Amino acid sequence: MIIAIDGPAAAGKGTLARRLAAELDFDYLDTGLIYRAVGMKLVRAGLDPADSAQAGETARALAPADLEAPDLREDAAAQAASKVAAIPEVRAALLDFQRRFARQPPGGRGAVLDGRDIGTVVCPEAGVKLFVTASLEKRALRRLKELQDKGLEAIHSTVLADMKERDERDRNRSVAPLVPAEDAVVLDTSDLDAEQAFAAALDLVRSGR
Repeated sequence: MIIAIDGPAAAGKGTLARRLAAELDFDYLDTGLIYRAVGMKLVRAGLDPADSAQAGETARALAPADLEAPDLREDAAAQAASKVAAIPEVRAALLDFQRRFARQPPGGRGAVLDGRDIGTVVCPEAGVKLFVTASLEKRALRRLKELQDKGLEAIHSTVLADMKERDERDRNRSVAPLVPAEDAVVLDTSDLDAEQAFAAALDLVRSGR
């Protein structure tokens, strides 16, 4: 069984995906981490993540060990990932990896993948598709708290502006734009805490099964 979870940044899809995988004993893949790894390899090398030739080459050479880099959870990695994810060469290079994981998960029971185009492009055959979202303001507040909890300085207006810019880029890119799959269930977490969101998602998954 494949569970596809899509949605914008800071909507809570990653937390939901990890908890669902643990609850169901499925394997979990954070597909955004793959794009972050490509983006940050470029940034560390002093290259532009928007350079299609360099980004494509870096994506084709990506190794599993690259997903362990400690800086992949930083905001710079999120911005770099959004840029490389808009490049067709990068998406083509990473698509097969994601599909192999989904169709042949290491544990053999099932797979949970979260990202921005899992239900529409990567695994359109997924048995359950969730599109997790929340208002821009709520998501910006969550990201601000996340950064502050890590001891990083952050300004609300800057976080809000960055998130708005990223949303627009993800929604309007020519390749695999951020939209719910036609058969996805939309879960708005704006007014839900983590436990409520998890309970709602688990109910949707079980009803879908």
